Amino acid sequence: MDIFDKLDISKTPLGRFADEDNGYFMFPKLEGEITPRMRFQGREVLVWSLNTYLGLANHPEVRKADADAAAKWGMAYPMGARIMSGNTEYHEQFESELADFVSKEDAMLLNFGYQGVVSIIDTIVNRKDVIIYDAESHACIIDGVRLHMGKRFIFPHNDVENLEKQLQRAKRITDETGGGILVISEGVFGMSGNLGDLKGIVDLKKKYQFRLLVDDAHGFGTMGKTGAGTGEHFGVQNEIDIYISTFAKAMASIGAFVASTEEVIKYLRFNVRSQIFAKSLPMPLVLGGIKRLELLRTQPELKENLWTIVNALQSGLKSKGYDLGSTKSPVTPVYLNGTPYEAGNLIVELREKYNIFCSMVIYPIVPKNIIQLRIIPTAAHTLTDVEETIAAFDAVRDKLKAGKYRVEGLIPIEQ
Repeated sequence: MDIFDKLDISKTPLGRFADEDNGYFMFPKLEGEITPRMRFQGREVLVWSLNTYLGLANHPEVRKADADAAAKWGMAYPMGARIMSGNTEYHEQFESELADFVSKEDAMLLNFGYQGVVSIIDTIVNRKDVIIYDAESHACIIDGVRLHMGKRFIFPHNDVENLEKQLQRAKRITDETGGGILVISEGVFGMSGNLGDLKGIVDLKKKYQFRLLVDDAHGFGTMGKTGAGTGEHFGVQNEIDIYISTFAKAMASIGAFVASTEEVIKYLRFNVRSQIFAKSLPMPLVLGGIKRLELLRTQPELKENLWTIVNALQSGLKSKGYDLGSTKSPVTPVYLNGTPYEAGNLIVELREKYNIFCSMVIYPIVPKNIIQLRIIPTAAHTLTDVEETIAAFDAVRDKLKAGKYRVEGLIPIEQ
């Protein structure tokens, strides 16, 4: 059999939509400056789908730092992997500042958060070790765990009682193998907005010997007194053994970092395959990252503005009876009841009639007959944006409840 014969895109979870409204529901094109108001399909829309929590994507100082670095260095420098020929004093400066910000001894830059998480998990465990991870972990964690050739156990989302049972199982195994235990969770779970029960997990360290890895992609820059993340929020940052975050959310850039003890980071520098065998992070991304971190540290009003919008949006939706799950972060999921076709019609009307652009999540990501509208507030949004959005949601929710969207296919929009 030709291996390509199995590559039927229509039989994959998302690929079945590849030929239907491609460019609208899947791979939509948002055009213009990165602000809450952008253009989609020729019209201006209010966008709630941008990963720029602090509004840094279009911040004038960030734009200037990016442009100046690109003009001076280009995208090629430094040429080569960090370990061979791609190191600079600026890479080291950025790592030092990141480590200091998240209260760790040292840090290492990563080209991407996804590949970094996968490769770091693969690097720090062997077949004698046991991994225990949260059931709602991000795909990068799942893929990293899949590489593990030893035992791996899963615990229901934030179920610390069940985690303890898995730790007991793991200990019996490691007592025989001589291996160790790695527990993995997230700071902020990106789909639900739930916070990982880091306090509960850390409390188990007193009873069981394990190391804790936390992926805080959505928590870095948004959670904690200084924005240092979910560990800071819970007061357990020092108990997180390996802290990982991306620059693709609050920092509105590309790349990521891992922070830990000097000993652990030194080991990772010489063993993380995704970095050893990859080109160094280009200079504009490094210098742009340094500027972003500076603003994060010195302009607390950015995070304050974000939370002003988050609180107004979430309290406003809750007061109207919307189900937001148990989010305690800026990630704002809005759960409605409806079929995939109803979801499609609702989204089309939001975009075409009310000029509101947000992401839609349906089965199999969420249970059948559930529609999740995923909203990402930013510091650049306004309270007027919030009011406009809630009014639009009220209008489409009324039509959804009345069965106006319950047809097999997309219905024409009445302007």
